[in-house]
Amino acid sequence: MSFDPRITPMRDGVAAQSLEGVLAAEVYLDPRAMVCVRPSSGIRTAPDASAEQADQLLFGERFEVLEDEADGWVFGQALRDGYVGFVEAAALAAPGPWPTHRVSVAHTYAFAGPSIKTRASGPYSMNSLVSVEAIEGRLARVTGAGWMPVEHMVPIGLFDEDWVNAAGRLRGAAYLWGGRESGGLDCSGLVQQALLACGRACPRDTDQQQALGEPIAPDAFGRGDLVFCKGHVALGLGEGRILHANAHHMMCAEEPLAEAVARIAAAGSGEPIAWRRP
Repeated sequence: MSFDPRITPMRDGVAAQSLEGVLAAEVYLDPRAMVCVRPSSGIRTAPDASAEQADQLLFGERFEVLEDEADGWVFGQALRDGYVGFVEAAALAAPGPWPTHRVSVAHTYAFAGPSIKTRASGPYSMNSLVSVEAIEGRLARVTGAGWMPVEHMVPIGLFDEDWVNAAGRLRGAAYLWGGRESGGLDCSGLVQQALLACGRACPRDTDQQQALGEPIAPDAFGRGDLVFCKGHVALGLGEGRILHANAHHMMCAEEPLAEAVARIAAAGSGEPIAWRRP
């Protein structure tokens, strides 16, 4: 049996305790729960700020640390999508109160005091998880962040109903490899963020996302459907148009499906390989 190293908490003979009896390892360790305390933090392929960013943590998301590395890095697994990698230790802290709300707009700021005229920090991205301690007027005091607009968050358990509309909030965001934050994300990050906003679990990478939903015929492709090319995914908007975060526009952009398919094929990635209805 093979295991996907992207989502298997194991390296160099050390594995999470949950894998004992499943995978052979020299040592099994109990991970310790931590939480992301920055607006976002990269999950990297090596303990180095210059290493490839494979995924991101957003504020309030849990990360289970398996090992402490040298020079201020830790190795572990993100609980929201299962991705494994290295995160700066300074981006994490011991868990505080459980989240009560999630950020429901593309991005928002936190203010140092209960006034929009105080110092701002952020931005905090859609689907960040926050714990509200108090409310004064239109601002809520969030543990570890500051005061956020009440109308920019919704209670945990309350979700969007239309994932196309959720994705549309991220239109115009810059393209960022491995990104999930509202200011910069990649194609699979866009799909994941939109589905999370609707309360639907979603894996991180395009090949994993090809298992979502059911296959459809190309001529049935419409609003809310997914089309996959090699290493890429786009979301159908209806009327022959798609929304996708892509390296051609270097942003999350809307365009005709036919134009995108022709350009991707001409670049050497071939024709679409899957059509899915999630």
